[in-house]
Amino acid sequence: MGLIITLILIGVVLLLAELLLIPGIGIAGILALAALIGANFIAFYYHPQPVGVIVLVITILICSVGVWYALRAKTWKRLSLKHEIEAKAVPLPQDLGIRIGMKGKTLGRLIPAGKARLGEADVEVYAFQGVIDPGTEIEVVQIEDLRIFVAPVVPEQV
Repeated sequence: MGLIITLILIGVVLLLAELLLIPGIGIAGILALAALIGANFIAFYYHPQPVGVIVLVITILICSVGVWYALRAKTWKRLSLKHEIEAKAVPLPQDLGIRIGMKGKTLGRLIPAGKARLGEADVEVYAFQGVIDPGTEIEVVQIEDLRIFVAPVVPEQV
């Protein structure tokens, strides 16, 4: 009788794993079916018929209750993440204090994109037109979503 109980428990665990963890019809589902059928076969073959019927009914009840409990909404709420991700992969230029008219210096060549230091932040910027050499003084001329467009600062003529 211990073998029957063990096969039923293994079958239920594999069935729940197939339903919840492993998508599709795979090895776990086939093994679950084989374990449940094996348990019922042993119960009918080696024990009197009433014992086989009782094992069959218990197997159906345990599988039904297990699947019902696993697919309830509260079960999924316990398994789901409750923490919201508030971080952004790339901060907005406004969050870094970058605004139109701000001056900075290129860290590398802008052809048309490259790195520049604006204030305390090293950010990726785009040349408004042409190529800008490293170490050139630049000014933010346009901000479009996450793109910062810059142009070289023209020295004032006195």
